[in-house]
Amino acid sequence: MIHCKKKQKLTSNDSGFTIIESLMAIIVVSILMIAIAPAIVLSVATRVQAKRVELATDAASSYVDAVRSTTIDPPPITKRATGATTDPAPPDAPSGTLKCEYSSKYCDLPVTNPSTSSLFCVNGDTKEGCQNTSNKDMVVQAFGYHPTSTTPENGYKLGVRVYRADAFKTGITLQAVKDGAKSQKAFGTNLLSKNKPQPPLIEFTTEVTAKGTSFSDLCGRLEEKDSSGKNINLQSKC
Repeated sequence: MIHCKKKQKLTSNDSGFTIIESLMAIIVVSILMIAIAPAIVLSVATRVQAKRVELATDAASSYVDAVRSTTIDPPPITKRATGATTDPAPPDAPSGTLKCEYSSKYCDLPVTNPSTSSLFCVNGDTKEGCQNTSNKDMVVQAFGYHPTSTTPENGYKLGVRVYRADAFKTGITLQAVKDGAKSQKAFGTNLLSKNKPQPPLIEFTTEVTAKGTSFSDLCGRLEEKDSSGKNINLQSKC
């Protein structure tokens, strides 16, 4: 007698994914990437901006130290108008074509009034001077105030703003904090745009004294008076 063996069905656990399952997985991953993309972009932009603010702070510190040590000349110093009780308004933000051909030198001034402020180049890359194509070069706008004197030896209040050199490109308008703009240090991820006014990376003031600066000179600079001539600044009681 001949016995016929039944054919056994072949089974396998490695059937794999179907095309539909693969497409669904791709769609899910794409949705997740789209959802987290803004957070990734914001994180990267914040890190980049923090680095730029760090470079600007270093540039401002090196400039202030050089002025205090008389390594470089101070910027123009403006005194108060006759009868005024407070310092004049800060100068306008720079405007015009940037011309900073030498590192650690004052620039040919693209400013509205060169008698009230100066621009100083702090080179951050390997190319000499500051160019409006570099995001590492920093341009310091500096200005000084004194109640009665324009002589640096009497001491003065030094104002400093720091802009990126590439903010001087054609079509970009620079702003100062006095215009109501916040510095980029506080503003966060402010990116360059032809249609958006650009504030400085940082802006601050500091006191500069010299060998000929007396204690009364310092007190005089700290004084603020009201319209009747009465001191309104507690620091003036030094």
